[in-house]
Amino acid sequence: MVARGEVLIVDDEPGISRLISMYLEREGFQTSSVRTGAEALEAMQSASPALVVLDIMLPDIDGWEVCREIRRTSDVPIIMLTAREGDEDKIVGLEIGADDYVTKPFVPRELVARVKAILRRARPPAPVQASDEAVMDFGELTINPAKREVRLGGEPIQLRAKEYDLLVELARRPGVVFSREKLLQDVWGYDFYGDSGTIDVHVRRLRAKLNDDSSNPRFIETVWGVGYRLKEHR
Repeated sequence: MVARGEVLIVDDEPGISRLISMYLEREGFQTSSVRTGAEALEAMQSASPALVVLDIMLPDIDGWEVCREIRRTSDVPIIMLTAREGDEDKIVGLEIGADDYVTKPFVPRELVARVKAILRRARPPAPVQASDEAVMDFGELTINPAKREVRLGGEPIQLRAKEYDLLVELARRPGVVFSREKLLQDVWGYDFYGDSGTIDVHVRRLRAKLNDDSSNPRFIETVWGVGYRLKEHR
């Protein structure tokens, strides 16, 4: 089987690490494991994994701080593991740059599915063809799908992969209301096991980067009780 890339597993429970490694390696991934936050940050200095599976509860630095430190220098996809069922850990993780989360105990095949889906989304775009989507113009906001480039007032805006994909999904049908569930399905590209609050977190980050006021939006409108839409600009 062709190797798919290396996944760094950060968990202080050897049994969990071995279980994750076993299922990922069956699917052709290479894996490496560390048990502390300090070891994770050291590993990121010496290697470039394709994805990180990061437990929140570590014996030294917690997973949130590790995620923040990784995000200072790397856009590597991160899946966070949490032992708590509430939404707080999940929302905090997404706010600081994690791509997804899994609650312990988890089904290993679910985790593998999430790894595959995130890495599919993280692949470089295919070479541009003449028939590719044209630049989308929404007043000060322009989106160039061929270059995966977003500009606001002519200045480039740096978006993470999921933020960009979410914006483009809305932009392809301006004025159309998308439910949170529909956006999860279309943007995440697989059966998402989390909650629709994930969309709210990403929309909040998008608005911040686009200087968009939720109470008087120029771009992304909230349709209460339903979801979101991108305002039409004529």
